[in-house]
Amino acid sequence: MTIYALSSGPGISGVAVIRISGTETTKVISKLTNGNFPKPRIATLKKINKINTNEMIDEGIILWFPGPESYTGEDMAEFHVHGSISVVTAIQHSISKIENCRLAEPGEFTKIAFQNGKINLLKAESISDLISSETEIQRQQAIKIMSGKNSDKYNSWRERLLKILSNVEAKIDFPDEDLPDNILKDIKNNSEKIKNEIKKKLDDQKVGERIREGFKIAILGPTNAGKSSLLNYLARRDAAIVSEIAGTTRDVIETHLNIDGYPVVLSDTAGIRDSKDEIEKRGLRLALKKAEDADLNLIVIEPKNAHFTGFLKDMVSSDKTIIVVNKSDLGVDEMILDFKKYNPIYISIKDNKNINSLISVITDKLKNQFISSEDILITRERHRQHLEQCVLHLENFNNKNNLEDFDKAAEDLRLATRHLGIIVGKVDIEEILSSIFNDFCIGK
Repeated sequence: MTIYALSSGPGISGVAVIRISGTETTKVISKLTNGNFPKPRIATLKKINKINTNEMIDEGIILWFPGPESYTGEDMAEFHVHGSISVVTAIQHSISKIENCRLAEPGEFTKIAFQNGKINLLKAESISDLISSETEIQRQQAIKIMSGKNSDKYNSWRERLLKILSNVEAKIDFPDEDLPDNILKDIKNNSEKIKNEIKKKLDDQKVGERIREGFKIAILGPTNAGKSSLLNYLARRDAAIVSEIAGTTRDVIETHLNIDGYPVVLSDTAGIRDSKDEIEKRGLRLALKKAEDADLNLIVIEPKNAHFTGFLKDMVSSDKTIIVVNKSDLGVDEMILDFKKYNPIYISIKDNKNINSLISVITDKLKNQFISSEDILITRERHRQHLEQCVLHLENFNNKNNLEDFDKAAEDLRLATRHLGIIVGKVDIEEILSSIFNDFCIGK
């Protein structure tokens, strides 16, 4: 089977790229060029015709990559043509008439590359992240993963566990074999060391996931303090309704932003005030839940109402809180003295005053609290869950101290190794056997 698809973005463009992969790739090229076949891996200008006719569709660049030295590991080609909808449609229509050719499913080219061993799961995921990246920091993280450092680390842990498992398997299957006296002690020490390394990596404040999905920032404060106006200003559009009527915002309004290069999910919440209205009460509960889950909270107030009650009063001194005084153009003399110790940021949305300073403070907070300089980051919940399961099985393994428990201990070790393998998409029992025969003279 051969698949094809538009690889570049949809719509009108200067150049469109149509990608083809599979056993019929050479047939597709031959039929659309009337046998005028290009040399491998050399960009060649060709006339592209409708199938079985001399009617030209377009003139473009054809690149042919014979397998297995291609992105997918199969024969592959790219047609670089003028990016009009009519040209792309005509070429795809011609390809569809060739036997065993079909339109590709989403992500299928990368899926085939994984199945053919050209990339592992981590690199496949990083490609997806790179394509969907909207900020510079997201792009940088995707590139880090693509470089293979995460894969190298996970594979290193896995190989070390396979080494330990081979020793355990050898002890179980060949009890009469002369193994080193300290091997049992080494098994325990080495597995404990790996467990601690993984636990340290898990204690990362979920920085990788935050970068990939966006840092969560909640805007809270009393009614009519300017929360919705602040959200609209940062979003550069009217994402929330602004009104002088108290209680206008009753639900949580979210918008995705790029704040100085950082991906952010900004939430505008209901005003904090006592109310008997059930809908407002529900909005208040949602606001407090958003504040609890947020990475950073912006408490917006105005000078004449600079006081806090209930939950907000407990939040002001938190490291993940920034106090924002809006309407500072009206003066700040009426502010209570105790409030000034929280180092508030004075802004005026109306006059566009000091907003850049607020953005700088937000950026510094994110950078100082959450951004890691490490090359190895956990970027998906899938990875985190498997690492947590790996740690759990290693703990179970190390809790079995008797030789009689070796059979059960080995199973925990197998499962720990398997969870690391699942992350990179590699689980192979034969590797255990290979390790045994390479390291021990079994049956001498």
